[in-house]
Amino acid sequence: MSLAPHGQREVSLVDLLDRLLAGGVVLTGDLTLRIADVDLVRIDLNALISSIGPEVASPFEAYDNADDEEEA
Repeated sequence: MSLAPHGQREVSLVDLLDRLLAGGVVLTGDLTLRIADVDLVRIDLNALISSIGPEVASPFEAYDNADDEEEA
């Protein structure tokens, strides 16, 4: 007797990460620590996580090239 719902299957963590990185993931969140209605600490999270490959240019190369030109 199977207790898993119909159509559900197990996915390994490696496969899940591969799928997420292939398409990219955007994480956003806010965390506020408050005591007696006074905000003590606020943390904002904005992150983009994705994989890169040789056919995709690195955004950091533009900054590296600009620094090299300024030094010359």
